[in-house]
Amino acid sequence: MSGQDIWWTYWYFHLPNYVFSVLFYTLFGRFLLGLFLPANSPNYIYRWFCRLTGWFMRPVDFITPRAIPRGLLAPVAAFWVVALRIVFFMLMFAAGLTPRMAGAF
Repeated sequence: MSGQDIWWTYWYFHLPNYVFSVLFYTLFGRFLLGLFLPANSPNYIYRWFCRLTGWFMRPVDFITPRAIPRGLLAPVAAFWVVALRIVFFMLMFAAGLTPRMAGAF
């Protein structure tokens, strides 16, 4: 199977996996820029990171105990993205919907 065939054959696996990874790295970028920039910074990259991750940060903020400083909320959210990505992979693998190496299982 060629590389292009494996993408289009398993697009339903690759697309959500890609979205999870973009969300993870955007949360990581938001956290790192938040170390150097104030919350209301006019920096356009930081503002877009906040816009792209705000929808995910709200539920994470709701379930995260108040003992965790709000400045560490982005890494906590990134942890949940990794957990969701692993669960997604496990469910897809169990259903036989992930790409497999030739000769494997």
